[in-house]
Amino acid sequence: MRFQNIMIAGLSVMVSGCSAIGAHAPDRGKLLATGGVSQIEGAGGAGLTTWALISGYGSDNSFGANAFYTQSNLPDFEFRAIGGSLGIADRVELSYANQQFDTGDTGPALGLPQGYTFEQDIFGAKVRIMGDAVYDQDSWKPQVSLGVNYKKANDAPLLTALGAADDEGMDYYISTTKIFLDKSLLIGGTLRATKANQFGLLGFGGDKNDDYKVEFEGSIAYLVSRKLVIGADYRTKPDNLGFAEEQDAAAIYAAYFPNKHISITGAYVDLGDIALRGKQDGAYLSLQLGF
Repeated sequence: MRFQNIMIAGLSVMVSGCSAIGAHAPDRGKLLATGGVSQIEGAGGAGLTTWALISGYGSDNSFGANAFYTQSNLPDFEFRAIGGSLGIADRVELSYANQQFDTGDTGPALGLPQGYTFEQDIFGAKVRIMGDAVYDQDSWKPQVSLGVNYKKANDAPLLTALGAADDEGMDYYISTTKIFLDKSLLIGGTLRATKANQFGLLGFGGDKNDDYKVEFEGSIAYLVSRKLVIGADYRTKPDNLGFAEEQDAAAIYAAYFPNKHISITGAYVDLGDIALRGKQDGAYLSLQLGF
């Protein structure tokens, strides 16, 4: 796939780039909130969507890191994610996330054990290839990054029984972000080539479709004050499994940054219908610690 080859070629600059950086000790030189928060796959962004910004507060000759915990209580399920990220020289980002989707009391109704939990590990890499969302205020150019996620879900036999073609897969994406400092506004968009079912928790590909599909992630955020950001995300998802239609996801959120070491994000999230249990929406809370 041409899109996939472009992504791999772009990400190959990481090895030579990291060796040439010589990053110094953390300097926390970036503006407050400009690394975003940790989105559900571990990358820097908003709750559901990925931004082109590099996580952490290290400037272009330094580095920064974050650790996060996220939980969302839905009508029939509970979603949890934990992980972290490393930003190097405001150029390269490496991330990890472990996601858990707890069926709780709903498990037996789906033919699963009480409290059965779908789980996956996600390893990510992102590289900024052009632009600077903060300093390019006199230009129309956004910051642009290329990224990749390797995802590995648990319980391959169950995923196969549900119709998934595989228990592991790769996502490839290109992300753009533009910050308008004079308007306290951030706008972001991402195109993601993926086969993931419910972000990968239900495997990859399926009986309806086993080809890569390019999905869209959109984000808008407004800086209410120096420490408070409000925003909204929208994310489309592939519909690969015949047993249950997969729908798009959306969220509205507020993120509070008391300092450069902590952020707290609260949101209302709507993940659409999941596993024939109807609309799954509810509260979302994420805590991030870092520098």
